[in-house]
Amino acid sequence: MKSNDVRDDSNAVRDPRRWWILVVLCLSLLVLVVDNTVLNLAIPKLISDLGASPGEIQWILDAYVLAFAGLLLTAGSLSDRYGRRRFLIIGLVFFGGASLLAVLASEPWELIGARALMGVGGAILMPSTLSILMTVFDEGERRKAMAAWSAVAMVGVIAGPTLGGFLLDNYWWGSVFLLNIPIAAVAVLAAVTLMPETRSAGRKIDPVGVVLSIIGLTSAVYVIIEREWNVAGIAVAVVALGAFVVWERRSPHAMLPLELFRNRNFSGASFSILLMSFGAGAVMLMLTQYLQFVLGYGPMRAGLALLPYAVAAALFNGVGAALGQKVSNRILVAAGLLVMAAGFAVMATTTGYPLLLTGLLVMGVGGGLAGPAAYASLMGAIPMEHAGVGSALNDTVQQVGMAMSIAILGSVLAGVFTASMPADVPEAARASIGDAFRLGVVEPAKAAFTDAMHLGAWVGAGFCVAAAMLALAVLRPPAPVAAPEPARV
Repeated sequence: MKSNDVRDDSNAVRDPRRWWILVVLCLSLLVLVVDNTVLNLAIPKLISDLGASPGEIQWILDAYVLAFAGLLLTAGSLSDRYGRRRFLIIGLVFFGGASLLAVLASEPWELIGARALMGVGGAILMPSTLSILMTVFDEGERRKAMAAWSAVAMVGVIAGPTLGGFLLDNYWWGSVFLLNIPIAAVAVLAAVTLMPETRSAGRKIDPVGVVLSIIGLTSAVYVIIEREWNVAGIAVAVVALGAFVVWERRSPHAMLPLELFRNRNFSGASFSILLMSFGAGAVMLMLTQYLQFVLGYGPMRAGLALLPYAVAAALFNGVGAALGQKVSNRILVAAGLLVMAAGFAVMATTTGYPLLLTGLLVMGVGGGLAGPAAYASLMGAIPMEHAGVGSALNDTVQQVGMAMSIAILGSVLAGVFTASMPADVPEAARASIGDAFRLGVVEPAKAAFTDAMHLGAWVGAGFCVAAAMLALAVLRPPAPVAAPEPARV
């Protein structure tokens, strides 16, 4: 692009290409969403074809989260300084290349390594998708653009299970990663052709903050994933994150403006999203195994069975964006989260697909209402010069919530499954439903996993209610408009 395509954030004009830019951003987001959705469906095949153990399966999922969460803040800060389009393209190339390595993996450890590299690419890519949106759309169009961005994430949820299910039904497990490569290639081409560069003029690098944030976030997520009281890991996380806070408060060029947390809309939305992510994080993992192991669905049928959630969320995402013009973010976030809690409650009573379908629809409605309002509240509190790192902080909150969910709720589910299995079954069959099926312990394993899923759904409902209460308590309602003073006679 020509040098006059590089704008700094102080030049607030409507770019005539902004809607095409949004298409590129949505396509870039799509590659991440499709990948994460497809992988959950592939778990049974990874167990049977790759010979992955339950611990290796968790690391195939968590290696991505560990790299992604650890590097997000750094990537967001660097994109503000060196160019958000540049980091978008680098992330797409890195993510696509790592996906190719995943396709070629023949051992669980190779796939874990490829997933970690995909996490690096995702961390470089993800902050730019939302920060570029914030810089090219003004206040009048931003909520509409953000709603479209969120809706595309739901399209990815739809496309991922459907395409992934088709591939898993007809080809080997590695084919699911092939989906990423053409999407990434098209997104790179579109970004180079259509998108101008955006950056914050005058931003300087904070090398000490970069190092401390990577060490602190990576060690913190590692401790969460390990699910053990690792004293050394906890000490590293506490010391590094504490030093990061102290340094950022004193640094003249802080990578993360800590004063953002004094804004109740920013901090309230952040913690609401964290709790919502924790409550919902293990649901897709839980449901894909329930549909395939307990109900006996094939991968493609399991993917199609999850479509109602995505369709409802995508439709009500638009409804939530429209209501946001009249109803405060505070009310929409709280109402949406309470609706999600009701969906979890329905899911906690299901013994087959009809009730599960009802729960998925209700959850989709709630997510569609709460999501755009939460993200609009959070991103609306971030100065434009910090759009990249602000977007990265939003992503970090979600990823930490997901990691905590997979680790903590995953342990609870595993414990309930083991406790619910009959005492006379082989010890190896009590470890996971996949192990039980391999050993021929089918019906007891189905009943035990159903019990575990019910408890997981109640936990999800509880976290959604807690997030709704937090939103009501912390988020600020819009300031009332003062009535004009009567004319003096």
